[in-house]
Amino acid sequence: MKVIGVCGLPGSGKSFIHQIAKEYNSTIYNMGDVIREEALKRNISIGDMAIQLRKEEGNNVVAKMIVEKIMENEDEDKLFIIEGIRSLSEVEFIKQKFNDFKILSIFASPKTRFKRLKMRNRDDDSNEFNEFKKRDERELNFGIANVIVYSDYLIINEDCLEEYKKNLKNFFKTI
Repeated sequence: MKVIGVCGLPGSGKSFIHQIAKEYNSTIYNMGDVIREEALKRNISIGDMAIQLRKEEGNNVVAKMIVEKIMENEDEDKLFIIEGIRSLSEVEFIKQKFNDFKILSIFASPKTRFKRLKMRNRDDDSNEFNEFKKRDERELNFGIANVIVYSDYLIINEDCLEEYKKNLKNFFKTI
């Protein structure tokens, strides 16, 4: 069983990995989806939920939930992808469960990411640059920059979609 964590700020291109990863017998778990589901249940904003969950149950709460799901699967040949790693404590927790756990970080400039988020228009995306910056600050406060710095792999996603697809396919072929 191989487990890869994916890290990147909002709009960097993490979600697109789903499309490519399917070709490589993988199952993808999205940490943000866990938070969105819980926010919906509690009827609070996604950003507030991300903070509240960590206050209530610790910084590794979402990682713990996803690790439990992965551990339920007995397919040793399966590739599992955890999208949305936010902190080194999450990385360390997951590494305790999966020795060969590696991190792939996706990087895109703030200008590029903001443009993408405006086009994506998901509930937790903003058309206001100041709100975009606040969201980045929240992510940085979780420790996402440290995860990016200590990543095993890095893909820069500033170019066209075809170039990004090519880079992702090359990554999956090498792992």
